[in-house]
Amino acid sequence: MTPWITETKPEDWKYVSEGGATIVFSYRGPYNVHFSGHVLRLRKVAGSSDAPDDVPLDTDVEQPDDPMIAFQESIISKLVPSEFLPRLVVVLLDEGWLRSFVELRDADRPAERRQRDHIDIHRQKGVLATDLIGGTPIAIEIKPKWGFLPAEYHLSPETIVQKTATCRFCMHTRFRANQGDVCTMYCPLDLFSRDEGRIRKALSALWTGWHESGGSLNNLRFFVSGKMAKSDDDHYMQLLTRFFTADESTSAASLQESFASALTQALADSPVLPLLSTLQRTLDILDVEGLSKLYARTSPGLPSVGLGCSVPDPSLEEWEDFVKVYYSDYNSWDHASSSPEHLRHYLLAYLLSATFKDCSIIIRPRPQAPSISRDGPARSFDITIIDMDIKSMDRLGKWEKLDRTLVEHYKSSAGQRRCIDSGLARN
Repeated sequence: MTPWITETKPEDWKYVSEGGATIVFSYRGPYNVHFSGHVLRLRKVAGSSDAPDDVPLDTDVEQPDDPMIAFQESIISKLVPSEFLPRLVVVLLDEGWLRSFVELRDADRPAERRQRDHIDIHRQKGVLATDLIGGTPIAIEIKPKWGFLPAEYHLSPETIVQKTATCRFCMHTRFRANQGDVCTMYCPLDLFSRDEGRIRKALSALWTGWHESGGSLNNLRFFVSGKMAKSDDDHYMQLLTRFFTADESTSAASLQESFASALTQALADSPVLPLLSTLQRTLDILDVEGLSKLYARTSPGLPSVGLGCSVPDPSLEEWEDFVKVYYSDYNSWDHASSSPEHLRHYLLAYLLSATFKDCSIIIRPRPQAPSISRDGPARSFDITIIDMDIKSMDRLGKWEKLDRTLVEHYKSSAGQRRCIDSGLARN
C-alpha cells in the first residue's frame, strides 16, 4: 500500500540538502513503518519561494510516479548492482500539507536557493529513499565528477592538446576560480586511479577545499548525526576529530591526514569508483565534439541552434532498448568512425554518461566496534551511489557551449595542469 505524507507532520522532517532538481528532508518523527529510516525527495520548480503559486498540474488526472523511481528500477539497476543503490518508493503528497511544510521548512534552505526555486506544491507524488545520513554517527558525501580523459579521434586541432592533458573538472575549476569561486586542487582522475597514493592525494585535496570554503564546495560534505557539518563550526570539527582520530586534541593537519587514511583503503577496495569510471568513459565514447559532428552530419536540414535542440527525450522503453544495445552491439561499433544510423543511441549514451558524471557517493561506517591503530580508529565502510537523475536532451546544447567556453578559457590560462588517466593504460 502506497503511504501518504499526511501520515506525518511537517515538523517530523528536517532539511538535509538539495540539488538542481530536488530537495531532501530526513524523517525525525515517531516510529513509522513507512517513514522511519527514510528521506523525502521533493521536486522543485523555478521561481522565488516567496511566490510558490505557479500553475497547478491537472489534479483530475493521476500523475505518474516520479521518473527517478522507474529510471532506477528499469535502467540504472541494469548497470549498477543493487547493493550500491538506495531503495526508492513512491509517497503520495497533499497540497495543503506541502503548503504548511514550505511555511515551516523553507527558511532552513540556503538563501540563494530560495531565490532560484521552490518546492512544487502541486505534485501528487514524491520519493522516499533510504536514509543514508541519519542513524549513523557520520556520513560522507563525495561528488567524484568526470573520471576520464576523452579519446582523441573526434577532438579538433583547437582542443586536442588541452583535452587530452587536463581533465574536464580541472578546466572547470580554473574557470570557476576566475569567476571568484574557491579554487580546489582536487582532480577526479586521482580519485579514480585505483592507486592508493593518488586516492589519498585526492581525499586530502577534497578536505582542503571543504575546509577552506567553509564547507560550501559540494564535492565533499560531512553529515554528523544527520546534520550537515561546516568546517568553521568548532562543535562539528570536534565531532569529526573524535570519529577519525584517537586523540581529540589533534591538529587540523593531522585530522585531514586521518580522514584521508580512513577512506583511502575503503575506496581502493570498493568496485564503485571503477564501475562509475567505466560507465562514464564507455557511454561518452565520442566526447561532445564527436557527438556534435555526428549530429550535424546526420541532420543537415535542422536549424543550427544547438546540439539535440529538436530531439525528443527518450521514453522509458527507449532507455530499456538502449541498455540492451549497450550490452550487445554497442561495444562492437567502430566509434572512431561513428555511423549516422547510431546517432540516437549515441545521444542516449551521452545523457546516461552525464548521469554518472553528476552522481554522488555516500560513505557510511559499518555498525561495528572499531579497533584502534596508530592512525586512529580502524573502520570499514559501505558505499552507496545516489542522485542518478535522468538528463534531458535540451541540456546537450548547453553542455556543448560550456565545453567550448572551458577549453578557450583554459588555453589562455597560465600554469596548465597535467592530469593522469590511469584508465587509458587498461583500455
